[in-house]
Amino acid sequence: MRELFGLMRFGAKSALWAAIINTVLGIIKTAAYLITGNVAMFAEMMHSFGDAANQFFVFVGSGLSKKAPTERFPGGFGRLVNLVLLGAVLIVGILAYETIVEGIHHIRSGAHSEDWFWLNVGVLGLAIVLEMFVLHKAMKEITHNLPKEQKKGLKIFPAAFKNVKSANPATKLVFLEDLVAVSGAVLALVAIVIATYTPFHSATGYASVIIGIMLIVVVGRIFLDNAAGVLGVADLDMEERMGNEIMKHPRINDIQDMAVIREGDDLHVELKVEVEESMTIKESDEIREYIAAEIKRRVPNVTDIIIEFDVDDEIVHWKKTVIEKPAE
Repeated sequence: MRELFGLMRFGAKSALWAAIINTVLGIIKTAAYLITGNVAMFAEMMHSFGDAANQFFVFVGSGLSKKAPTERFPGGFGRLVNLVLLGAVLIVGILAYETIVEGIHHIRSGAHSEDWFWLNVGVLGLAIVLEMFVLHKAMKEITHNLPKEQKKGLKIFPAAFKNVKSANPATKLVFLEDLVAVSGAVLALVAIVIATYTPFHSATGYASVIIGIMLIVVVGRIFLDNAAGVLGVADLDMEERMGNEIMKHPRINDIQDMAVIREGDDLHVELKVEVEESMTIKESDEIREYIAAEIKRRVPNVTDIIIEFDVDDEIVHWKKTVIEKPAE
């Protein structure tokens, strides 16, 4: 048990913040829904509780994935976070279905109440502010490796969207869910205003259906990403970045083969480089140590690096970027 709690300090902090805030918002929205009976508030209530449960599992899973390899599991537990996320999306999927069903029921019934307008507006306004806080934390985690000038102020928004593909699974889930959460809260707020001040009283029902569909889209995206993660997905962007840096070494003629496998938050690197036939074992060991040090310096979440050497076959294998090597 002590080891379990010790691993939690490695859990995704953005997921923990998101779980806490969404739990608080879920309770507040539940009270608002019970008072007002507003279907858009019901959709937001389901959304918050779904996100809270999901993100709590993500926090636990991301912490457990840092457990050191054992004799039984020598490959480590990096992919555990992907398995946890596959289970967590089921919760969001069920809540998304209930949200859509409730929205359709409201559209058909045409029920509407103009009471408690400012209560609904206040709760949703608070939700938008708190969800933006969590979204900003997720953006900071996505962009933490970027230079400060690229993520200063409002620049963090385009930088986060540009780099979300390379984020770890837990942070990516929090980012996507809170992006939908902010959009859903804004949509619900607009729908309540429309339903109150125009004859289009079923606007909140349509908003509930749209929020449910948005949740299903997120569920689908997360499911596909983490199914690939469980199988062991190659990080092609990272392969290109690492390969181009390695090719800058004056003694490496070519990269015959390279694989960067993402396992949860961690990366496993395997590559075979081509060198001159006259190279000694001592020289190859020096190059191996240099490559490993450079990769770990630039990419801190690399767990292990396997480097093989082969004689240059005079066939170009690494074609992604032309590198002009410095003179020896």
